Amino acid sequence: MAEKVTFKVFRFNPEKDKKPYYQDFEVEIRKPGMMVLDGLNQIRWEMDGTLAFRRSCREGVCGSDGLNINGVNMLGCITHISDLKPPIVIQPLPSLPVIKDLVVDLTDFMNKFFLVKPYLINYSPPPDKERLQSPEDRKKLDGLYECILCACCSTSCPSYWADPEYLGPSALLNAARFILDTRDEGADERLEVVNDRHGVWRCHTILNCIEACPKLLNPTEAIGELKKLLIRKKF
Repeated sequence: MAEKVTFKVFRFNPEKDKKPYYQDFEVEIRKPGMMVLDGLNQIRWEMDGTLAFRRSCREGVCGSDGLNINGVNMLGCITHISDLKPPIVIQPLPSLPVIKDLVVDLTDFMNKFFLVKPYLINYSPPPDKERLQSPEDRKKLDGLYECILCACCSTSCPSYWADPEYLGPSALLNAARFILDTRDEGADERLEVVNDRHGVWRCHTILNCIEACPKLLNPTEAIGELKKLLIRKKF
């Protein structure tokens, strides 16, 4: 008989539920290395087809299945069931409006991402081919460009919970990604956006974002670099 693990899953359908509740499911461990996403798929395909959650690549690349699992934000597709203490409590990412069950509304999160102008800005005439960059300058972007917009970092941040206007770790890390790119000429525009009490100065180095990032990035360090740039610019 296959081993079973209890999944305690957050449920809420605003069309019929007055308040959220938790529902227990017994997930069978049918193969070594099963991920939380495998368990959720088993629930939806075999037990309750109404369970709502996001998923796509199943490889930790798309960022669509960010969840709060046993109190920590992480991706369901790369989180081993065997690494978790049962019962496994699965909730939507904190602080975002719940659309249904484990699906949250990412509109505000994405609006803040677009606010920092996450694209290359360059006012110089385009070259005949590509805009060249030295290997050394390219290496400066390591730890910045890998963000997959899963929202795990921002929704783990108490400052993000407390201040609805705070840009959050993800948006600020992406701002740093382009500000520190030697091919970009839009640093002043972005620094103006992040130089605000709802921008870099709202970060209190709580470090939750580092623990939550499934790509092992360091948004706090990136925010620190932005603060240094702003101070140098002023003085």
